[in-house]
Amino acid sequence: MFILPDVLAKDLDVVFCGTAPGTRSAQLGAYYAGPGNKFWPTLHATGLTPHRFAPADFRNLLDHRLGLTDLAKHVSGADAVLKPHDFDTRALRRHVARYEPRFVAFTSKRAAQEFFGTAVDYGLHPYQSGSTRFFVLSSPSGLATGFWQEGRYWHELADLVRSRG
Repeated sequence: MFILPDVLAKDLDVVFCGTAPGTRSAQLGAYYAGPGNKFWPTLHATGLTPHRFAPADFRNLLDHRLGLTDLAKHVSGADAVLKPHDFDTRALRRHVARYEPRFVAFTSKRAAQEFFGTAVDYGLHPYQSGSTRFFVLSSPSGLATGFWQEGRYWHELADLVRSRG
């Protein structure tokens, strides 16, 4: 059983992929529900959603061509407690092949590093799978405030989405 269900469909602009649900998200059964998490306000601030969603409304992102998943579907907690065997990179590769989103945006460097198996930089990643491009975002988690960078990379992603890039 998954802690949080995938929110996926064909023809999405972006699938946001985290490492694993945080403790609060797992308790509430909603993505990015932790105190201080910047995910929902940032989606609105970048123009990817027309209003600020509440975490409990996460399924409604499909109406805006956005999806959600995590690399570690059977555990929860901060990145620091996750082990390499918690991640299922093959499942994400299957999702990409099946749903073909325009972008997969990792909501942390850890998720991207686990997926690619190497160190990564923020921003657009050179790897592409079919027509799907990959983007590495700074983590919106309240625990990662020191790496936030005022949402810079989130705005870059939103600009790419709007430009149909």
